[in-house]
Amino acid sequence: MQTSQGNGRDAWATRAGFVLAAVGSAVGLGNMWRFSYVAAEGGGAAFVLLYLGFVAFIGMPIMTSELVVGRMTQVSPVQAVKQLGGPAWGPLGVLFAFCGFGILSYYSVIAGWTMRYSLDALRGAIPADPTGAANYFGSVGTGMPAIITHVLFMVLTILIVVRGIKKGLERAAVILMPLLFFILVGLALWATTLSGGGAGYAYYLKPQFGELFDPTIITDAAGQAFFSLSLGMGAIMTYASYLKTKTNLAKETVTIAVSDFGVAFIAGLFVFPIIFHFGIEDAIGLGGAIADNTVGTLFIAIPPALLSLPIGQWIVAAFFVMLFFAALTSAISLLEVVVTAVIDSWGWERRKAAMVFGAGILLAGIPSAFNLNFLDFADKLVGNLFLILGGLLISILVGYRARDRADAELAQGLPNANLRQAWAGFVRYVAPPVLLVVFFFTIPKVWTVFKTLVGMN
Repeated sequence: MQTSQGNGRDAWATRAGFVLAAVGSAVGLGNMWRFSYVAAEGGGAAFVLLYLGFVAFIGMPIMTSELVVGRMTQVSPVQAVKQLGGPAWGPLGVLFAFCGFGILSYYSVIAGWTMRYSLDALRGAIPADPTGAANYFGSVGTGMPAIITHVLFMVLTILIVVRGIKKGLERAAVILMPLLFFILVGLALWATTLSGGGAGYAYYLKPQFGELFDPTIITDAAGQAFFSLSLGMGAIMTYASYLKTKTNLAKETVTIAVSDFGVAFIAGLFVFPIIFHFGIEDAIGLGGAIADNTVGTLFIAIPPALLSLPIGQWIVAAFFVMLFFAALTSAISLLEVVVTAVIDSWGWERRKAAMVFGAGILLAGIPSAFNLNFLDFADKLVGNLFLILGGLLISILVGYRARDRADAELAQGLPNANLRQAWAGFVRYVAPPVLLVVFFFTIPKVWTVFKTLVGMN
């Protein structure tokens, strides 16, 4: 099995390793943490339908584009866009690296929560009453406790990325992803035994079609699709740069996207029955009153409910261990985007790049650890607005500037010209106008969160 490219660049040892790593990049807190609370805010099933539509008709063509660019250029996104579009496209590569840096800075804070909750659930330290659970999250979700777990999580991420593709990223994905799927499916099956869970399934699966045209829900679904699939930040492009030729990139896109959506969907089959079984709709905004801190609602509302069950301690522990695994696989891909950009642009060694910029991300995450409003603003700005912008620009680059080269690259593994033509049509004519509209609808939401952050409301 090939382990390095002809240009001396490292490569995936196996196709399964690449697929699991790419799925791991896409499958993260975006599927379990972010998907659930955004779906709750966005009307349940209406949001899910819109999310699925964005994944199928926008996300998958953009993902294929990123795979094409990565494998074709065999360099980091910063250098790849310059190769295809010329120096004028350089800022797009910088945007990708900035998104990886910015998202990981606050993502690591939330991942630190999952680490803390996993350990505390195993030792029975999470309060079982709602008031105690809220106070507990307030004590560990911000300030020095949050900084400590943020630091520990970043150190672990750095150590894995330092080891490289085969010994670090691929090995971690091969171990963690099967464990994550096993735990998630087990929790979803367990949730079917809960009385009253039918209302949760109905809320989750029965759409209110009038909400399909709500601009807020539309923009949330688009942002979630990009966040969840790791699009617009160069992560998929970076992983593809370690691929060998003749891989069927369209097939890989389907595998990654279906796996990602499957995890998000199954997570909802676990979360929503719990919400309605224990009657905690109001606590997370389903009863009409959005919680003051939607970012932390799953950490506040779900543990007390589960702890009331005979085996609740182990269910809570399994849930947060699963979240931790998901967070780690995605964090690795985010740091890899930054590290690869530094290696290719400045010639640094991997260890130096991972340690220096990992430390920078660690420091950049401290404001999010101290202020959840700052974390929410960073999520809306970088995790929504900038990802949409990145996807819009990559669709223009691949669909127009590098159309012929992209088609020739995709033909390696996908000889069917009709399928390639359909892909090109979505990239050129569907993705840009849709993403442009979503981008402008997202700006007011970012501004609203910013005003809250600075006290302008």
